[in-house]
Amino acid sequence: MRTVVLSVLLLAAAALSESTTASGLREALALATERAVASTSRPGGFLDDPRIRIRLPGQLDTMAGALRAIGFASQVDELEVGMNRAAERAAGAATPIFVDAIQQMSFQDAAGILRGGNTAATDYFERKTTAPLRERFRPIVDDAMAKVGVAKQYQTLLGQYAALPFASSPKLDLNAYVTEQALAGLFEIVGQEEKRIRKDPAARASDLLRQVFGK
Repeated sequence: MRTVVLSVLLLAAAALSESTTASGLREALALATERAVASTSRPGGFLDDPRIRIRLPGQLDTMAGALRAIGFASQVDELEVGMNRAAERAAGAATPIFVDAIQQMSFQDAAGILRGGNTAATDYFERKTTAPLRERFRPIVDDAMAKVGVAKQYQTLLGQYAALPFASSPKLDLNAYVTEQALAGLFEIVGQEEKRIRKDPAARASDLLRQVFGK
């Protein structure tokens, strides 16, 4: 009888440990994503952060260089600024998708994340949320690029470049590029926040986080 009781108590303790771990990881994910969304969605969140600032894609290097050489440097710079503004607007829509992913996390997911590397939670998020985030981000990017005149300016620059001798206009879906860069930048910041929570006791904002990550 004692053996049975002891076994039940041990199983209960193990379940409590799993529950505590899962709760701690959910809280860590919520905190990391909250900080990342707040950071990237503010004005300058992408533009002023060298880690995630969206640069003109490599396919446009030749065009950008040629246009700068003939006096269109400010227009090229404005195009890059507009791309980053669109990403900042899109980043603000990430929260509900992140919340859904957190709520769906299982004990098995939590255990794997806890045993994983410094960005195991971020990797989990990328697997779970990239597709719905892309779907959510794209219309926001399209709208932002149109409203701030980026799409029109891009077409104007393409026309100016095409008028140059021997120039061949690049074929690029600029809105798709900005969407993918916005996703990459957001996950980069989530990863940085996760590393902070794992390594820096001061970044653990609750007793639960200190309990789970202070082992």
